[in-house]
Amino acid sequence: MSCNISMMKFLNHILCLSLVLSISMTTLSFAQTCSKYKFSSNNVFDSCNDLPFLDSFLHYTYDSSTGSLHIAYRHTKVTSGKWVAWAVNPTSTGMVGAQAIVAYPQSDGSVRVYTSPIRSYQTSLQEGDLSFNVSGLSATYENNEMVVLATLMLSKELGNGGTINTVWQDGSMSGNSPLAHPTSGNNVRSVSTLNLVSGVSAAAGGAGGSSKLRKRNIHGILNGVSWGIMMPIGAIIARYLRVAKSADPAWFYIHVFCQASAYIIGVAGWATGLKLGGDSPGIQFSTHRAIGIALFSLATVQVFAMFLRPKPEHKHRLYWNIYHHTIGYTVIILGVVNVFKGLDILSPKKQWRNSYIGIIVALAIVAALLEAFTWYVVIKRRKLEESSKTAQHGATNGGRSQYA
Repeated sequence: MSCNISMMKFLNHILCLSLVLSISMTTLSFAQTCSKYKFSSNNVFDSCNDLPFLDSFLHYTYDSSTGSLHIAYRHTKVTSGKWVAWAVNPTSTGMVGAQAIVAYPQSDGSVRVYTSPIRSYQTSLQEGDLSFNVSGLSATYENNEMVVLATLMLSKELGNGGTINTVWQDGSMSGNSPLAHPTSGNNVRSVSTLNLVSGVSAAAGGAGGSSKLRKRNIHGILNGVSWGIMMPIGAIIARYLRVAKSADPAWFYIHVFCQASAYIIGVAGWATGLKLGGDSPGIQFSTHRAIGIALFSLATVQVFAMFLRPKPEHKHRLYWNIYHHTIGYTVIILGVVNVFKGLDILSPKKQWRNSYIGIIVALAIVAALLEAFTWYVVIKRRKLEESSKTAQHGATNGGRSQYA
């Protein structure tokens, strides 16, 4: 009995420790640096904004009486073989419909800069006229920094109190042809709204980010918690808590509750993933999607298999156990792998990846400690049982010898 109580206390302490390690959230702020920048051409602008992603900055002067917007878009850390773009989208907050200015350094040291209207996700950034007039277009490239200068006439585009939707990007070149930009991480976050009168800039869709980005974050959190954390914890409960005889049958119901909750949350995350895929034509993450579908399918089969579970003494129970454990551990492995695939796609701050790695390492340490403790309890229990049997056998033989 004392071994059972010790086992339960040890498990509770370890699981509480892993839960504490799993709670890690940090927030970083960006420092305003664009106001200290001095242009080599002695250009001076009334306002500037540090753009939150892709090492970019926007300097501008806006004349509300004429709708004229004089801009300097700076993109730092630009290596040769890369293109950059900044755009105004008069119709929406996304990529399609954006009226872009594209620039890239050429092999001869010059810079090509031109305008390109974005009509689809499959754009190759072909040169073309924008929906508004652009003048004074030029660009310079020095010390891995691209600076694009232009004057935009936006009188018709400003129908919301001087607020415009902006998009900025970068990508690789193939010769003199721009390739598609990455479809993950900061490259899908680089959208914002800018009020040219007040100078207030915010992520498109509000301070909390665009609705699509919120959906991505919700999708990631739901799947990370369910497939990536709750499923492994449920397996740990089933494998190690059952060793304590006093925990029978409580361990089973805790295990079922944990895995059922993980499945329900995971299905919700899976559904948000399907919705995101439907809302993002031309953007596909085939491996992540395939693993997600496999996870949902295997977990669903596992749930329904519970209704066919034979009794412990049934002759087919051994085969059911093999099936149940194989599918269960496969789901856990695929779940953890797909969480890391999702982190690669979202490219969040390093704290998120490090936190999840910390959780997985903590759970692995928990499993290793409990595995060792479980074998200790089992071996000790067997020795006690063998000693008891030996004592009973000796007592029986002694009783018989008295009457021999």
